Amino acid sequence: MARRGETLELAVLGLLHETPMHGYELRKRVNGVLGWSRLLSYGSLYPALKKMLKAGWIAEHVSAPERGATSRRQRIVYELTPAGNDQFARLMADVGPSAWEDDNFDVRFAFFSRTDIGVRLRILEGRRTRLQERLDRVQKQLERTEAQMDRYAAELQRHGVESVEREVRWLSDLINAERRVDVDVEPTQPAEPTPAPAEAPPTRTKKSTRSARRAASARAAKQSSSPASKESTR
Repeated sequence: MARRGETLELAVLGLLHETPMHGYELRKRVNGVLGWSRLLSYGSLYPALKKMLKAGWIAEHVSAPERGATSRRQRIVYELTPAGNDQFARLMADVGPSAWEDDNFDVRFAFFSRTDIGVRLRILEGRRTRLQERLDRVQKQLERTEAQMDRYAAELQRHGVESVEREVRWLSDLINAERRVDVDVEPTQPAEPTPAPAEAPPTRTKKSTRSARRAASARAAKQSSSPASKESTR
């Protein structure tokens, strides 16, 4: 299972990959990525930022107050470094079991646009397999214990099963969509040019044949009436 700190690092690096941010904005955006059930406090964010500064993944600088701002206090802005960009790429390329877990999958999915299709498919397929295994266990457990539950406990169990089934269908739709895109973007070989048809030899019509014969006869008659021809006949 992924460390919570690593999940937070991935969220921060991914957001700073978009644009530099100050601490307040960064916390707000990280909470949006992590989800409402895992709200992040400053007590968790700033130690993580300090660690990433020490590792050289991010840098900080002081920004001047914006014009019209009510507070004249300067803010510290955090931005991604080349080393941080490499770390973000390394974390996103990790497609092991930790990428499929509840605590890590949502964060990875939020940054899917910055990964290649092979990574996306492996994470989606791994997540679907993990949920299918969980679904099978819960359904078997429900079959064994449903008779012993009151109707509210049984309804809660069924709600959990339906939630997992919906996510499995959602993942299947995403996987199919990714595969269709993969097929659509495959390079196609350029078509061979169609050779131009060879020109057929001109056909001689009856009219053109008669004209040629008359012209030949006229030339022969002219030659026979010339002085040279008469001299040769003497």
